[in-house]
Formats: sequence, structure tokens, C-alpha cells
Amino acid sequence: MDQAPDSPKGPEDNTGPTDARSLPSCYRHPDRETGVSCTRCDRPICPDCMIDASVGFQCPECVRAGSGTGHAPGASRPRTIAGGTITADPRLLTKILLGINVAVFIAVHAWSGLLDHLLLIGAWPPAPYLPTEGVAEGEWYRMVTAMFTHEAPWHLAFNMLSLWWLGGPLEAALGRVRYLALYVVSGLAGSALTYLIAASTTASLGASGAIFGLFGATAVLMRRLNYDMRPVIALLVINLIITFGWSHIAWQAHIGGLVAGVVIGYAMVHAPRERRSLVQFGSCALMLLLVAGVALLRTAQLT
Repeated sequence: MDQAPDSPKGPEDNTGPTDARSLPSCYRHPDRETGVSCTRCDRPICPDCMIDASVGFQCPECVRAGSGTGHAPGASRPRTIAGGTITADPRLLTKILLGINVAVFIAVHAWSGLLDHLLLIGAWPPAPYLPTEGVAEGEWYRMVTAMFTHEAPWHLAFNMLSLWWLGGPLEAALGRVRYLALYVVSGLAGSALTYLIAASTTASLGASGAIFGLFGATAVLMRRLNYDMRPVIALLVINLIITFGWSHIAWQAHIGGLVAGVVIGYAMVHAPRERRSLVQFGSCALMLLLVAGVALLRTAQLT
């Protein structure tokens, strides 16, 4: 979300072997310790059993099962590294989110005055610049609608390219429900920090808060898979320089989204398997409570 739009740009995520703290034995070769697990059945596999997949590695039995030649004996239902369900189209939600952003962009330019009702603003300046009310007057929905609203074509293009590059691999790695939770909560965290810190009459808009959340989660996922961190660190530094070096950029949304993305991403990929859902969705719920608390605090200051 930006005053003068900006978004991070990064390469599509690649994956590598996991880095476990305690090393189990390969289920096919019990004498070999390994820190890598099959991304479908989550059983430990050694280098001889690793087969490259779109996200991480799979065991030979899951690869055969995915090819229609049978099912892995005793294997649990195929899951992503975060415990999500593996789907035929791992980019479906990314495409839907992209479509919503484009649709809102078209609507904003088709209907005059619609933009004033969608962007994020704490409180409107005095008349005659009072087309509607702000968040402080009760229009809380703006914290959501601003996440999908763009005015400048280049702003939309940069954000949607970033969504496609970062979102697809994350959706495949996390699963649809967890990916959607990450996107929405990161965007709301960006809106909340903007509402809290920015001037109450400063309007902001854009998906950059959610995009920075995806960026933070991508870094966590790459670290979890023991992938080379230098490219993502370099991109993060570049984007932070742009965030604080250019004027009219809502840096609060970028930082809020980034922090939320790192926290939720860590919970998604490091949650212990026996209470995975509790840790993952509990972290999202706690972040939402923090967002609500920040919004209530700021509203109390402005009213």
C-alpha cells in the first residue's frame, strides 16, 4: 500500500533441502540420517531417495502415486511443506487475487468518485474536500479495500508482477488456505501500521503491504529449505532503500506487511507437525488481534 506506489520485485522461489534440528533416519534406508522430508508425505528421505519436485523433494513412492501408478503404502495424505493440500493448479488463488486487483483498477477508472470510497485514510480534511468519511469515522472496510486498489497503471503492473513471481511458489509451498491467510493478514498489518503512524489526512492505497508480506514469507521459506539467501537479501535491501529513499511512499505499509509476513511465514513452515494447524492459524489470529488493537488505539486518538 503506497502513497506513491511501489512494490518489491523478486524471482520465483526455488527450493532446496530442509534443515532439521534433530536428524531422523530415512524411511527407506534406516541407517542414514537426513534433514530432508518428502513434501507430500512428510517422511524423512536421504539423498538417494530425493526426487526434485516443484517445491522441495518427494520420495519415490509419492512420485509414483502422483503419476497414477499406485499409492505410497502407509503414507499420509500428500501435503505441502506447511501441511496444506497439494492441488492441481498451485497458482489458482494467485490468479484470483491478481484478477480482483485488476477488476478494482478497471472499476476505479470506470466510475468517478469510487476511488475516494476505497483508499485508506484516517480522517478526511475539512470541507470542501469531504466526499466521505475515513477509518476514524467508522469506515473500517477501507483497511481491506485499500489492499486491492490502484490508481496508476505502473503501480498496478509492478505489484501484480511481484504477486505473480512471489505468490505462485508460496501458494504451492503453503497450500491455498495458509497462503490466503498470509496474504490477507500481511495486507491488514500494513494498513494498520499506516493508519497508526501516517498523518490522519494522508491517503494511501495499493497491494504493497501484502506483497511485502509475501516477500518476508519467501525469505523464511528459502531459509527453511536451506536455499541460498543472498539473492533474497539483496532484493530486500534494494526494496527497503526504495521504500525509504523515494517520497510519497507509504513505508509504514511495507514494514507492517514485511513483519507480519516474516512472523506468519515462520509459523507456517516451522510449526511442529503434531500441532501444526494450532500454531499456524493461532499466529494469524494473534496478528489479527494486534491489527485490531492498533486500529482501535488510533481511532481513540482521532476521535
